[in-house]
Amino acid sequence: MSKKAIHFQVSERKVLLRLLDIVLAIFGLYLLGLLFDYEYLMIRWENSVAILILILYLSVFGTVFEIYDLQKSSQLDVTFRNIVLTVSTTVLFYFLTPVVTPFLPEKRLQIVYFYLTIVASIFLWRIAYVTLIASPRFYKRVILVGEMTYVTSFLEALSQSDPNYKIVGFINCDLSKKTPVKFEGIREFQADELMQVISEEKISEVVVASYNTETITTQIYSDLMLLLERGFTIREYSQVYEEITYRVPIQFVGKDFYKYFPFSRSNQNKLYLFFNRFFDILFSIVGLSVAVLISPVILIGNLLANRGPLFYTQERVGKHGKVFKIIKLRSMIVNAETEGAKWALANDVRITKFGNFLRRSRLDEIPQFINIIKGEMSLIGPRPERPFFVEELSRSIPFYETRHVVKPGLTGWAQVKTRYGASVDDSLTKLQYDLFYIKRRSFFLDLNIMVKTLSTVLYYRGQ
Repeated sequence: MSKKAIHFQVSERKVLLRLLDIVLAIFGLYLLGLLFDYEYLMIRWENSVAILILILYLSVFGTVFEIYDLQKSSQLDVTFRNIVLTVSTTVLFYFLTPVVTPFLPEKRLQIVYFYLTIVASIFLWRIAYVTLIASPRFYKRVILVGEMTYVTSFLEALSQSDPNYKIVGFINCDLSKKTPVKFEGIREFQADELMQVISEEKISEVVVASYNTETITTQIYSDLMLLLERGFTIREYSQVYEEITYRVPIQFVGKDFYKYFPFSRSNQNKLYLFFNRFFDILFSIVGLSVAVLISPVILIGNLLANRGPLFYTQERVGKHGKVFKIIKLRSMIVNAETEGAKWALANDVRITKFGNFLRRSRLDEIPQFINIIKGEMSLIGPRPERPFFVEELSRSIPFYETRHVVKPGLTGWAQVKTRYGASVDDSLTKLQYDLFYIKRRSFFLDLNIMVKTLSTVLYYRGQ
């Protein structure tokens, strides 16, 4: 059997991008001070606090402006734009924290050197990343063994998540499907070809995607056992799906419900829950204070372009299925649902021009800080749905009510990872993200969601 090619996992590539961004930016500044007449932020021990502040800003704003998004990191034009945004914001905030950072130099040109060195260092590394690590030689080459339903859903999910995870082919274990199934760029192999394909195609991993183990033939089972004995990587599809897409694949849940149910220690961790509530109240007070400051603009906008009440309330389903009334800034025409409840659509005629601004900027959600203070919601969690939609979706999607084991949130994992849901299929995708959050909720994931929410607001992606 041929030697497996080197491949970096999704998490490893993100760490590599972040780590070398920092290392090369600092190294670039070190060379600048070594080779040229440059004195601002010399890389020395006495400047360690200032350097740590710079690293912190780079990491935070790099996440906000999506320079660690693997899909976008493979596109140099998008990457360069995001690097410029990241470094510009980083340098601005760096200069605005003079207590722990060096005073501005007398030679203002040194500020330009400082800025350009960081941009050049990071972008040169990204060129190397695209040329080397994101190139086909580092793809993980995979073969799927399973039934067609799984193969199809797996391919659709991976095409949107990890560009370096290459499905070479599949072995269809569904004996009822006699007609060959074709996917672009992916071949179908016979059961007795597994070992040969692994050798000839330099396969790194076999993913078993089978709901019914009875469809795994004796030949395939024997080959898989032999591969395991040789130390070859064989993984179950739901594990790979969750790792790469950051979603829980519940659409094919059968008797193995325990695999998908969102168990999480944080759901019972009293320390986590205490600080979660503490920050809910703290950020809500800050949010409502900001709302008071911008209220004149919102009042004028509502008066001129919305014509009608500023606020409206609506029933939503909260924790443990308890119904509560959510508070929002009105973004639709008055009496928008005279024909009954229905999802908001793209370019929905019911949304006013000012309402469109409120929705895209997420300002329409500001009054929900009141719901958070009352304990009906949290800053982060699954977005609350209306009782009508919950009842409808519960009939179509398995375990939909599971998302009600935690408080609904002002923002959430689904909101920062996918678009607004306006159909049953969209709601299934959102539920997959919601259950991933509930299953893995932690301080780090909450912080990640908060930073990504800033990206959503800055890029005006609300709907």
